Amino acid sequence: MKRTRIVVALLGALALAGCSSGGQSAASSAPAAEAPAASGSYAVITHAAAGDKFWDVVKKGAEAAGKQYGVNVTYQGDGEAGKQSQLIDQAVAQKVDGIVVSMANPDALKEAIGKAVAAKIPVVTINSGAESSKAFGALTHVGQSEDVAGRGAGEQLKAAGVTKLLCVIHEAGNIGLEQRCKGAEQSLGGTVERLQVDVANLADVTSKVAAKLQSDTSVNGVLTLNPGVAVAARDAVKDAGSQAKLATFDLSPDVIGAINAGEVLFAVDQQQYLQGWLPITFLKLYKDNLNTVGGGLPVNTGPGFVTKDNAAQVEKLAGEGTR
Repeated sequence: MKRTRIVVALLGALALAGCSSGGQSAASSAPAAEAPAASGSYAVITHAAAGDKFWDVVKKGAEAAGKQYGVNVTYQGDGEAGKQSQLIDQAVAQKVDGIVVSMANPDALKEAIGKAVAAKIPVVTINSGAESSKAFGALTHVGQSEDVAGRGAGEQLKAAGVTKLLCVIHEAGNIGLEQRCKGAEQSLGGTVERLQVDVANLADVTSKVAAKLQSDTSVNGVLTLNPGVAVAARDAVKDAGSQAKLATFDLSPDVIGAINAGEVLFAVDQQQYLQGWLPITFLKLYKDNLNTVGGGLPVNTGPGFVTKDNAAQVEKLAGEGTR
């Protein structure tokens, strides 16, 4: 009995000692535990430097996934395939847990990606180069079929009455852009001409598109493949006094505003936020549980179409940087 009384008294004293004058336990006022260390590192390497509106959304998706899963995600981009290969080599040397890479020029990246696969670093390709992804040893590809998206754009332009289309290519050697134009050509049933421009000089894009529309008044449709180029082409249509219908690939707040204003017919939406988010998700699942996704086929994020009917619903999300 005496021993029992002593134990009870000690427990009571400890309970009192664990309470503050306000009645809260001392534990509740202790510093919060530090967040667990990141459980992996992933490199996202694309063919566009930071600051590109389209790729900024991809970056945001990848970084959001990294935060969600508690892993480190680094984003780097370079339009030169040689430098992109160097970035892949650097990621391999750093022994990252996974690499995400866009392949605008697949052949130029084949050796670097092969080194990553040989080092047992899983690779997910995104956006461009779906046809080479499996052959290069990637787990899967995340993006849209550019041929299918191009055909869809051509069908909508045909329905709008376009018979002669100017397809504006803003990156020389980008296989995905060529596929978009080719797809549009297949489904339009009319004539498609290509115009090469430099995305880094949008004022020059406006000048070149306007000059083409003025010199060939039979062109009654323009298809751009980049939201910044779309805005430049919109200005070109106005400057030329042309009635050409304008459509584009990919979204930005400016493009959605132009759709609402009736200046752009539609935008092909490949939901690029998912091209950042999904690869990090897939690589984390592979690392933790050896899961693979796609069954050897690409995981499609598009195409979808944003028109005046649904632009208002997408506008807020685009303004937040997730569409």
